Amino acid sequence: MQQSIVHIALVVRDYDEAIAFYTKKLNFELIEDTYQPEQDKRWVVVAPPGSRGTTLLLAKASKPIQEEFIGNQSGGRVFLFLNTDDFWRDYNEMISKGIEFVREPKEADYGLVAVFKDLYGNLWDLLELKKDHPVAKRVN
Repeated sequence: MQQSIVHIALVVRDYDEAIAFYTKKLNFELIEDTYQPEQDKRWVVVAPPGSRGTTLLLAKASKPIQEEFIGNQSGGRVFLFLNTDDFWRDYNEMISKGIEFVREPKEADYGLVAVFKDLYGNLWDLLELKKDHPVAKRVN
């Protein structure tokens, strides 16, 4: 059996501002932006450069209860984990583009890590996993 998680839905306030943030600030690729007339919404998918795994589905809040979760989908915990092959390259570029880091870089048992906020306040880990880490072996 082979299965995979294809998308993770991220509730956003506005499609275009979210696309701009992810493609211009984080250098993600816009994989798909398709209007779905039957639901009057867009299917917007982005992914980190070079990624072959899970993508983000940028899902515009369509109800007031969904709007309450924009920027707080995980109750204030780190929600998403962006692994890189060069932590300092990406960290410095993100700083230069105005990304707010809420925890400074540190060396952990599993690799380098720092925590940043996306445009809505969701917390992300920027990671460079050590080569022998079990997850690194799966994503590299």
